[in-house]
Parts: sequence; C-alpha cells; structure tokens
Amino acid sequence: MSSQSQPRGTRSRSTRSRSRRGGGGDLAGTAFNRLAATCVVLFALIWLVPFAWALITSLRPNNEITANPVNFWSSSWTLDAYSKAWDANPIGWWYLNSFIISTLSVLFTVFVCSMIGFALAHLQFRGKQVLLAIILAGIMLPMEALVLPQFMQFRALHLLGTYWALILPAIAAPVAVFVFHAFLKQIPPSLIEAARIDGASWWRIYRQICMPLCRPATSAVAILTFITTWNAFLLPLLVLTQTKSQTIPVGLSSLIGGSAIQYAETMASSVLGILPLLAVFLVLQRSIVQGVAQTGIR
Repeated sequence: MSSQSQPRGTRSRSTRSRSRRGGGGDLAGTAFNRLAATCVVLFALIWLVPFAWALITSLRPNNEITANPVNFWSSSWTLDAYSKAWDANPIGWWYLNSFIISTLSVLFTVFVCSMIGFALAHLQFRGKQVLLAIILAGIMLPMEALVLPQFMQFRALHLLGTYWALILPAIAAPVAVFVFHAFLKQIPPSLIEAARIDGASWWRIYRQICMPLCRPATSAVAILTFITTWNAFLLPLLVLTQTKSQTIPVGLSSLIGGSAIQYAETMASSVLGILPLLAVFLVLQRSIVQGVAQTGIR
C-alpha cells in the first residue's frame, strides 16, 4: 500500500504545482491586459480631450470664451463661428489645394514606389542590395533636414508656388518602398516564373498578378501618404506664397497671427480642417491595420 501511495502523492503534488504555475501565468496575463488597456485609454484621452475642447469652444460665444476659456459648458450654443470662419477665410480654396495635392501624391507614390518595390523583389540586376540599402537609409533622415535643399532645387526649376513642389517630395517615400518590397517578397517566385514561362512580360506580371495581390499594402500606403501630405506644414509654408494656394495647415496657422484672436472662429476653422482627415481614417482604418499586419511591419 505504501509503495502505491507514494507515486499518487507525487502526482498530486506535481498537479498542484502545475496548477499554481498556470494560475500565475493567467494572473500575469490579466495584469498585462489591464496595463495595456490603461495605456490605450490614456493615449486616447491625450488625443480626444484637445479635440473635444476645440469642438466645444467653436460652439461657444466669444464673450463666454474670454470670461472662462476652460469651461466645457455654455448657456447659449451657436454655430456662428463656422459661418464667420468660412466667410472670412478662403477655407474652400485650402480644402481644394490640400485635396488635389494629397490625391496626386497618393497616385504617384503608389505607382512609383510599387514599381520600385517590384523591381527590388523580383528582378535581378547588379547592385540591387546596395540600392535597397540606400533607399531604406532614407527612413533615418528627418524630412526637416531636406527642406532647404528641396527649396533651392524647386527655386532653380521655377516650381515655387506650384503643386509640384509638394507632390514631388511626397513621391520619394522610402517607407512606401519598404512596404511594397516586404509585401511583394511574400509572393512565391514560382508564380512569377510560371507567368514568365507563359510569355507574360514584366509589365503584365506587375499589373495583372502582383498589384491585385498587393491591395492591403496599396491601401496602407495610400492612406498614410494622404494623411502625411494633408498634415504637411513646413514645406507648404515655404513654397506656397499666395493665400489662395495654401493648404489647410498653413492657412489655419495664419488665423492666429493677429493681435485680437477670435478663439471661436479659430477653433471652428481647426475643426473644419480636421474633419475630412478624421472621416478618411475612420472609414479606412481597417485597411490600414490589414496592410500593416500583412506586410509584417512592427
């Protein structure tokens, strides 16, 4: 009896130890999930509170804002600030300029960077790895460091004051090349070889085989390029001199240059400037997540 009871006691102790380890793992996982949720909520509040304050301030009269700027309630809500901001400033032109520049930047960036990524992923030529390293090294360069050389180049080419001074720098996007290259690398080489054996040209392979498979990467690059171009400030401030040719960020910055700031109108203009971008992100956020996840970017 004693010889049989000892293995049973050993098995029971090992079972209890495994259950303790399992319980400890569940406790650690729960604590990590709660910490992650807390961080997400805090970061969301950091973004949402200023936006909510701008929205509420745009709906309050200026006399109430002057008396108590941080109050989140008003006795008389009004939309007068939006009509005054739209009538007093060429916001419609700013919308049009930002939309044209962002849309053309997206089209050219997707076309050029996808072709570069396709060539680096599936074509064989001398110096391919060196070229890839040089392109990816551009990720480490801040955009502000390139503003002055680009300004001098565009001045020599007589492109200042035109849309091309903002579209051409957006096309040279190392991040977009990296996204397309990472995605196209996942396409099996046997599929490309089978198409070549069937007589398909490289252009046909790129257009009819690779690009339909790259829709998640295309969506991610298009949306991120649109958001980045829409929010650009420093380069548009330097190259777009006329008021009607300015973009939304540059135009909004000119509203706070006077001695007497109309806070309601300024906040109304800010809300009008961010609404299209917010709508694009909310509608297409699933495409961003899917594209980033499938390209393996972390």
